[in-house]
Amino acid sequence: MSVKPEISWADFEKLDIRSGTIISVNDFEKARNPSYQLEIDFGDLGIRKSSAQITSLYSKEDLLGKQILAVVNFPKKQIANFFSECLVLGVYGENHQDVTLLSPSLPVKNGLQVG
Repeated sequence: MSVKPEISWADFEKLDIRSGTIISVNDFEKARNPSYQLEIDFGDLGIRKSSAQITSLYSKEDLLGKQILAVVNFPKKQIANFFSECLVLGVYGENHQDVTLLSPSLPVKNGLQVG
């Protein structure tokens, strides 16, 4: 796997990565690949929706109440009949299909910024 081109600190600062808690999980039946529709509480930023292809490693029950990290300043992305409002972050497995979610190692307040 090749390393991506170097970016500046200013490029990194453009990303708004926040902590949030998953409060709702539903199967996303209209997605091409097996996915869940998530609702995530970002505290003062409000509740945002996201689609995530994480069904191979996580059940709906595993995800409910889980704290995650997500990029919250991308434009909305339409996936079938659903609008994703943030990008939940994870680490790709060797097969590039299994995704392990990134989470704070200790509980944190929803909406805190990663830096």
